[in-house]
Amino acid sequence: MAHDKIEEHLRQERRLPTEPPVIYRAELTLGLLPDDQSAVGALLSAQRKQATADILRQQKTRAIAIELSEPAALLVRWLEREDADWSKIPSLVGEVTKAAEVFAQYRPEHERTVEHQALEVLREFLTSFPDYAQKRMLYTLLAAGMDSAQRPHHAAKAKALLNGYAPPDVPSGT
Repeated sequence: MAHDKIEEHLRQERRLPTEPPVIYRAELTLGLLPDDQSAVGALLSAQRKQATADILRQQKTRAIAIELSEPAALLVRWLEREDADWSKIPSLVGEVTKAAEVFAQYRPEHERTVEHQALEVLREFLTSFPDYAQKRMLYTLLAAGMDSAQRPHHAAKAKALLNGYAPPDVPSGT
């Protein structure tokens, strides 16, 4: 700021009261002392390193939370430990599911929108129907609703989800 004010003043053309008149302009260059320049450089470097470390930590936290929101992934993490007791798997399923739900509820501030909340409600609703026929009916209704809303592209995606739910194996001869 001081530099700008002084430069504005000095950049104006000036005349010396001489014969012939001498016209001049001035220019200003400000700088820091070498020790101060080093201190500023060290501070900026430390800030950049800290910002990079913060971003990397946040990315890792988000990635782990997303991974651990899946009960199967959480169970795999538990089983990868050296002291994992495979005989406890049946009793762990409930605990793993609860823990995965906690991770699934984690959302960064920018993801706490109504759309994300609606997605969570829809996810809970869909997972509450374990039967193949129920799932098929829900996705068919979803696709029909999207068609009615004149969103054929979305309806096609919903219909494609039906293919992701193959019917359970039916014993032969039935």
